[in-house]
Parts: sequence; structure tokens; C-alpha cells
Amino acid sequence: MLSVFDELFTSGYTIEVERTLVLLKPDCVERGLIGQIIARFERKGLAICALKMIHMDREMAEAHYSEHKDKPFFELLVRYMMHGPLVAMVLCAPGSVEIVRTMIGNTDGAEAAAGTVRGDFAMCKTYNLVHASDCPESARKEIEFFFETSEMFKVPVSGWQECEEK
Repeated sequence: MLSVFDELFTSGYTIEVERTLVLLKPDCVERGLIGQIIARFERKGLAICALKMIHMDREMAEAHYSEHKDKPFFELLVRYMMHGPLVAMVLCAPGSVEIVRTMIGNTDGAEAAAGTVRGDFAMCKTYNLVHASDCPESARKEIEFFFETSEMFKVPVSGWQECEEK
């Protein structure tokens, strides 16, 4: 039996739809790049199923990045994420996790390929503009961490059926 979450966001599609979390970090917001980055995802064909602007507090930042708590950069990362508002969104499409990871590029903006979000807009590893789920399991946990079911929508997008035929 499907959970309410899965029922709401996977039923009714003729192909498997995957969800992924994307955070447009405080440096992205400060630099006025929100629209340009969201436009890239939309042009690719990813549906925005949830979107909000939030300000992380310490507890939220530490919980979200808990896997890095023993790393030397953890405190800097937490302070960076608390620095200002960020945009949280859920993108939906077949294979969305891998598609988004490819689109954002290498974690280090200096090493990211041109044409990727980080390759075009980021200069370093610390201020790299965007976070994206690294696998479907992480996506599910992160989405549930940032969004209530009532904040999410099922958005029909044309073109997905063509993907099924390939």
C-alpha cells in the first residue's frame, strides 16, 4: 500500500516520477540568481512541485547536514546556511535526482564544467549556490524534512510520455 505521500505524488502518472530536493543557498539568493537557476530546471522539463523561501536556524542546518558533523568544515557550513534566506524546492520528473545532479555540476565551482549551474556561477567549493539530493533515498528524507505534504502539488508536465518511449 502506498503512503499518502507516495499516493499524492506518484499515482496517476503513466511513467515513474522521481522527486528531488533542491536548495538555492544564501549566496544564490544574495546574488540574485534564483530566477536564472529555476529557469534552467524548467527549460529542462522538470516540474516544480513545491517551492518556498525559508531561513534556516542552527538546529535545522545541523540536522540537514548531520552526515558532515565530524568534518572540519561542518561549523562553516552550518553558519553559511544560516547566513540568510534560501529557496527550497521539490523538482519532479523521471530520473530527476540524476538529471539535477548533472545540471548543477561538481561541488567545487572552480572545477565544475561550463554549462552547469556551478560551472557558470560558482567560484569555489564553499559558496557553491545550490544543494541537491544525491540519491532517491536522500531525496525522500530531505523532502520530508523541508516540506509538509500539504505544501506539495502534483504538476502535470507535457513531454514526459516521450521519455517513456525511448
